[in-house]
Formats: sequence, structure tokens, C-alpha cells
Amino acid sequence: MEELNSNFIHDIIDEDIANGFSRKIHTRFPPEPNGYLHIGSAKAIWINAQTAKKYNGSFNLRYDDTNPSKEDTEYVESILEDLKWLGAEPTGGIFYGSDYFDACYDYAVKLIKEGKAYVCDLSAEEMKEYRGTLTEPGKNSPFRDRSVEENLDLFERMKNGEFPDGSKTLRAKIDMASPNINMRDPAIYRILRAHHHRQGNKWCIYPLYDYAHPIQDAIEGITHSLCSLEFENHRPLYEWVVDNIGFENKPKQREFARLNVTYTVMSKRYLRYLVENNLVDGWDDPRMPTLCGLRRRGYTPSSILDFVSRAGVAKAYSIVDIELLEHCIRNELNMTAQRRICVENPIKVVITNYEDGKVEYFPVSNNPNDENSGTRDLAFTKEIYIDKSDFAEVPPPKFFRMKPEGEVRLMGAYIVKCNEIIKDENGEVVEIHCTADLESKNGNPVDGRKIKGTIHWLSAVNAEKATLMIYDKLFTIENLGDMPEGKTYNDYLNPNSLVKVENALIEKCLTSSKPGEKFQFVRNGYFCKDTRYENTYNKIVGLKDSFPKK
Repeated sequence: MEELNSNFIHDIIDEDIANGFSRKIHTRFPPEPNGYLHIGSAKAIWINAQTAKKYNGSFNLRYDDTNPSKEDTEYVESILEDLKWLGAEPTGGIFYGSDYFDACYDYAVKLIKEGKAYVCDLSAEEMKEYRGTLTEPGKNSPFRDRSVEENLDLFERMKNGEFPDGSKTLRAKIDMASPNINMRDPAIYRILRAHHHRQGNKWCIYPLYDYAHPIQDAIEGITHSLCSLEFENHRPLYEWVVDNIGFENKPKQREFARLNVTYTVMSKRYLRYLVENNLVDGWDDPRMPTLCGLRRRGYTPSSILDFVSRAGVAKAYSIVDIELLEHCIRNELNMTAQRRICVENPIKVVITNYEDGKVEYFPVSNNPNDENSGTRDLAFTKEIYIDKSDFAEVPPPKFFRMKPEGEVRLMGAYIVKCNEIIKDENGEVVEIHCTADLESKNGNPVDGRKIKGTIHWLSAVNAEKATLMIYDKLFTIENLGDMPEGKTYNDYLNPNSLVKVENALIEKCLTSSKPGEKFQFVRNGYFCKDTRYENTYNKIVGLKDSFPKK
């Protein structure tokens, strides 16, 4: 994985060590298995995995599977696949929050016995009303002063399934006047009858995240629980749970700003909505910010980790330009991707002074940035194809590509001159007749005349049809946090986020390429062979790079 530069989190750890902290540094990544990981998850993975690596510590993967109504083994498997793909193999092991349900229950009983938790009959609406506001303190539940014996009895009966879902909760007894609303007697257990993907129907009560998470961290020996900034106000409750249960080795929660990217939504709820309403081609749609979507589009682990590294680790909210991500993959593929020819919108060109049936081969570079990449031979014949965009019957000023009576260089081959245009009954140009300067052969004309334009081409004998998927941003608004009131994400879905080109022509050698293999289609951009559809290539990113270099 990309090395993690020193940051404020490391400053905290360095200070802990300087003050005598001697335990092995231990971090974790705790995803909920209720959706696929996205690029924001990559930042959390990178921070936790690389922090452990920097201090020769351990890094756990722990599935936060405490909400069975939304969880699925499909997500469990995809999360591990994504971690491995990123190169963040869990060195400390793979765990599940549900493995600690018995411990969570026992600790809840302990809190009840010590008068620190009680069973409450308030409904969710009533509990919200009793909770107060940011400016007004809450008021005690009428069930707050139940006896220890009554609370123990009710909690066991909750576990045994004697009460309806939502009819009771177990709440921590803290302070209803606390300025931090999270400390106003938060619920730590709720009744929920749902089949759990690992525990089956063993439980009908489940611990809430703010209660279960610090317990899981403490049991696993996590030293630094690194999480995103929205949990900062939850830290006092995290510490209350750890302190009042009485763990000897206490984990520390510390927060960093989550990754926000322009033109991108990170909400798993909305990403699921896109999938379930067939607005995208599944979780791995190449327009999605999911790691599997980015992988299918052609992004590499190194480009994603380079991106999150450049985005940096900070406490303050910020939004990172998606062009930085595009720069990272473009920068990598420019050095590594093999060059190939693709004619996106082909039009036939006949070289009238070239011999019928003759095939000539011109060597072209596989990658001019890699001296070890070698060359390949490109076939040249009487019939070739060029892109329609490289021809203009009435050319604009300074148009140096093919035009009537104009000369242009065929990349790596001859200079040709357009002599005749063939049109169909609708007046559309369907064929162009040219003559070639047969003495030019990938060089300048012998008479010294200057040829300004060069275009790519494919011989008819070296061309196979392919489908190109040309992707653009999924949303039309740069910062989705700036949506006007009354608007939703749907209002900003980009109707042109995918353009499908079904009759492109590619070099025949590409038909033996492997799914996931990446190429630079000369003058077109970088493409990846799709992993789902036959003979289909996904556009990763264009050739133009306007983002500042590192």
C-alpha cells in the first residue's frame, strides 16, 4: 500500500508513546456489511492499515454486523475482496461484531446491577421528546428509577422474546441534562426480530453501535480506534462505556475528516437506491464510487491509494476534486498501459493508388514511455478506416486533419491526400478516396513539404468491431452538499453519464486481451476491457490532464 505520511493521528500516537504507552499499536476497519465499500472507505482502510504498519502493529477487519435487517453475506464477501484488492490484508485477523453478542449482553447485565442502565418503555417518538434539544436539557424517563431487580427481570424477558419489537429499550443511565445529547441516557439495546446472517434466530435483542463498538475494540485489544469526524460527539459515550464496564486496557477513539469528492455521492443508502431502481448497472457500475465499480472501470489499487494519500489526513471538512483521482490513474497508465488503435466512429478510406490484396506492415511503439515494451506490426492495405471526427468536408480554420484536396499523415504510415468523397442518398459521407505518397513511409515527403496533421487509422484486415462505454460524471452538481432546499440527488443525475458506442473498430490483437486489462487507445483515452460484457471496453479517463502534478 501507499506509504502513509506523518499526520496528526501519528502525532497523537507519538505523544502516547513518549508518555509511556507501551502496548503494541492495534487498529481496525469496522464496516457494516450492508452495502459495498466506496472510495471513502478506501481512506479509512488506508489510514488504519498504514498506521498499524508504520508502528509495526496489527490491523483487524471487523464486520459491524449488529443490525441484521440490512446485512447480507454478499456484502461480507465483497468487503474482504476489496480489502485484499487494495493490498490491506488484515494482519490482526478477521472478526465479527456478532461474535461479541454474549459479552455485550453480560456487560449490560453488569451495568444494570450497578445501577447504570435501565429498561425503558418510552416509544421512539416519546424518547425523542424527552431527550430535549441543543439548547434545552432533557427530562428523565418515568421508568428511570426502576429497581435493579425489575430491570434485570425485564431485560432477561426482552432477551427471551416476551415483548414486541420496539416496545422497550435498555438505556444507559448517564445525564439527561448533559450538553452532549449523545449522553442523555442513550439506548444501548433494542428489541428486533430479524434473522442474523451469522447468529440465525438466536437473538431478538441487539446492541446499538455506540455501545457495542467500544466493547468490541476493548476485547480485541485495539489501541487506537480511528474513525471519521461524525463520531467525534460520540466519543464521550465511547469512553463512558469503556470506563464503566471496567476494561483495564482502554482503546482511544480519535477522529479524522471523511473523504468527500466532487460530483460524487458516498451515501450507501442512496447508492443502494440507484442499484435497486436499476438506475445503474449494479454495485459495480463503472460510474459508481464503489471500489468494485472503480475496479471494473479500470482504476488500480495504487491509483486509488495515491489519490487518498494526496487528499491527506486532516480534522477539517474538505472536498477533493475528482480530477485529482483522474490524474492519479492517468499518471500511472501513461507509464504502464500498452498503446492500441481504436477507431470510435469509423469511415472507410480507399487508397486508390495502392495495390489490391497487398498487405504491408509498419512497426509502431507499444508504449513510448517504456523502452522495454517493444513494438508491434500494424497492417496496411488498400482499404483502411479513420475516425469521422478526423474528416471535414468544410473544414474550420486551422483544421490539419483530412479534408478535400488536403494532405495528412496516417500515424506510422504514409501521407495521403483526399481526392474524392462518396455520399449516400441522404448526403452523408460514407467513403473517402485518397492517394498515398508511397515514398513517404512514416517520414517527411522527399520534396520537403510540411505536413501538419497526423491521424490514427486501422486496416480493414486488422479491424474488429467492439463496444465502447464512454463514462462521464454520475452527477451534474460539483458539491452535492450544496443542493438547494427541496432538491434531491435524483434532480442532479447526469443523463449523459454513459454513452454507448456499439460499432467502434479495434485492432484484432485486442480480442485476445483479458477482462480487466488496460490500454491507451491512441488519441482517445485510457480503456479497460470489461469484466462482464463480451468485447466491451470501458473508458477509464481521457488523455487530457489539467490537474497540477505532485
